[in-house]
Amino acid sequence: MATPIRTDSKVAQLVSLLDEAMIHEEKSARCLAVKAVLEEVVRTGRCVLDAHDMTPTPDRYARRLLHRDPAGRYSVLAMVWGPGQGTPLHDHASMWCVECVYKGRIKVVSYSQGASPSPEVHAFAPEQTIYAGPGEAGALIPPFDYHTLENMESEPTVTLHVYGGEMTWCHAFIPSEGGYRRELRQLGYTE
Repeated sequence: MATPIRTDSKVAQLVSLLDEAMIHEEKSARCLAVKAVLEEVVRTGRCVLDAHDMTPTPDRYARRLLHRDPAGRYSVLAMVWGPGQGTPLHDHASMWCVECVYKGRIKVVSYSQGASPSPEVHAFAPEQTIYAGPGEAGALIPPFDYHTLENMESEPTVTLHVYGGEMTWCHAFIPSEGGYRRELRQLGYTE
């Protein structure tokens, strides 16, 4: 069953601004333009999510598709993080991404990749920890896209994510003896 795409006017305004940001061909320029759009629409209230978009799920973070660009240039998701919910260390499937806090606060830990001791074991070191609040965004451009996200608050946190395509899979890196083992993860959407 296909996931319905939101068509209300507040999301349509966001999509229109993101379409304008796509004029940039170079990834870093596109990411910076998308980052500016997300920061502006969140800070000014130009993008309003409905209650369903901000509802957490009990067992894991919610991942809701708001828009899929017909030309395949980007997709927009709302993610809802219940208290204590987060991700494992992961990449973005060779795709750029901009993440912006809509409501609450999120802990983001960026990692740098080191020399792998073997093909099965990967080395990572924490590089930077940020606690982001509403209207604060970060841009990730491979190969600098390894990170974790976690809601450390007692209330749900909502983030908006714009990917340079549709991210249907990623690699998760699970702690193991001597480093991290890579695991392919298929990603779906929360109804």
